[in-house]
Amino acid sequence: MTKHHDERLADIAVSALIEELALAPKPGLPDPRDLTARATGKDHQALRWSARALEPGLTAMAAAARRAGEPTPLLREELGAIGRCTEHSVGLAGGGHRGALWTLGLLVAGAALDPSARGAEVAATTKRIAAHPDRKAPRRPSHGSTMAVKYGAAGARGEARAGFPHVCRALEALAASRKAGATETQARLDALLTVMSTLRDNEILYAAGPLGLRHVHAGARAVLDAGGTATTAGAEALAALDADLHARGWNPRGSAGILAGALFLDALPAQTRSVVSQRRGSASRR
Repeated sequence: MTKHHDERLADIAVSALIEELALAPKPGLPDPRDLTARATGKDHQALRWSARALEPGLTAMAAAARRAGEPTPLLREELGAIGRCTEHSVGLAGGGHRGALWTLGLLVAGAALDPSARGAEVAATTKRIAAHPDRKAPRRPSHGSTMAVKYGAAGARGEARAGFPHVCRALEALAASRKAGATETQARLDALLTVMSTLRDNEILYAAGPLGLRHVHAGARAVLDAGGTATTAGAEALAALDADLHARGWNPRGSAGILAGALFLDALPAQTRSVVSQRRGSASRR
């Protein structure tokens, strides 16, 4: 891999995040409908703008992984340092995307470590990176750490250490919905709801506790049990869940970050094939 491929991975990741932001209707989450609402329109515009601020940091993460060549403790610490700098840059650009940065940063690093990998293979590589502690990370309270202490929720770190199982579930849901004839929007919404139906989302736990989390899980499952968003019953259940979560002010941000990670991996095959073919072409010319 080269610097060009580092930049390409970062571009695919940011595009995945922007596509997640553009998806609608996302229950309880910012989406393009907010642009016509005074209360939230500015927030959604800021999220779309600040998403681009992730690109330099994600490029640096890919480059760090490429140079390291293997998932070492030093790589984990370097990724953490880059991530904290990127958080600051994103904050200056409007804020948001902390969970997506964590997910996309590790997945970009995993893809850079193994350019021929795709899907669950990349997620497995990130598991080896996340297994190392970030000894230089500041010890400050967050929603995730608070929920870990209070409810034993693994949070984003637990997802990474497990190899991003919900990212893999979202990928499977995307494939299944597409095969069943759903539109791309419907397939992506089904993938989001698949994540929402089981993820122990720390944002929901923090806002509403275990009972609120079970309420979100049940609402997402109701859409899927009705046949998904491609069916009339599923679309009606989605509209009801969306209205309910917005009325309660519950925002399942963790699920949104997971979907962005799945969309990144979903967009990787053409990129990885290109890298492998270029390597093979270089070898045949020698």
